[in-house]
Amino acid sequence: MTLFEKIIARQIPADIVFEDDQCLAFRDIAPQAPVHILIVPKKPLERVGAASQADSTLLGHLLFLAAEIARLEKLADGYRIVINNGSNGGETVPHLHVHLLGGRQLAWPPG
Repeated sequence: MTLFEKIIARQIPADIVFEDDQCLAFRDIAPQAPVHILIVPKKPLERVGAASQADSTLLGHLLFLAAEIARLEKLADGYRIVINNGSNGGETVPHLHVHLLGGRQLAWPPG
């Protein structure tokens, strides 16, 4: 069971900011910006690169939620959405998740 599955199952506490039947969103414990929220599907899916056509609705829902949560967090000046894929892409938990970052000017290139 991954760290995120344990958070979804409420075995590990988290600062949850949003939940619906498909996803859970919570504040990152090591934030890289004033607002750093992880949006995680409840369906176990290792990474975006492992998604199938059947997951396209879920993938769209994750991005829609990122925009909705950004509005709730008052990130009208801008924000960044990041999805890491694989170890060279910065993935540290093998469960698909979207990083929503904002609240300050974000640099480019990111990494």
